Amino acid sequence: QVRLVESGGGSVHAGGSLRLSCAASKFPYASTRITWFRQVPGKEREGVATISNSGGRVQYAQYVMGRFTISKDNAKSTVYLQMNSLKPEDTAMYYCALSRDVGTWSLAPNYDYWGRGTQVTVSS
Repeated sequence: QVRLVESGGGSVHAGGSLRLSCAASKFPYASTRITWFRQVPGKEREGVATISNSGGRVQYAQYVMGRFTISKDNAKSTVYLQMNSLKPEDTAMYYCALSRDVGTWSLAPNYDYWGRGTQVTVSS
């Protein structure tokens, strides 16, 4: 069983920064990706950024490009999401998810394992 644990959420003012962490208990597939999603009540979960375990290929949702950076520490089996220049519209529950590195990265149904989430609140 794969366990994903998120941390690092909190409350900040607009323009502030937060760094989220996602610790994975193991990588069950030869080619794995870990993706950050976010969700607000009443809306679908949306992909924010993804990173592949092999090669470190990254992709971002357009609305976070230039503000968010995804990275990984293989030794710690941890993926990070550095979030800068935060906006009130970034307020959401942030989840990390893991899947094989195939298919569309930003679609939640493509993922097998999920963390419980960490809340990010950005005030104006």
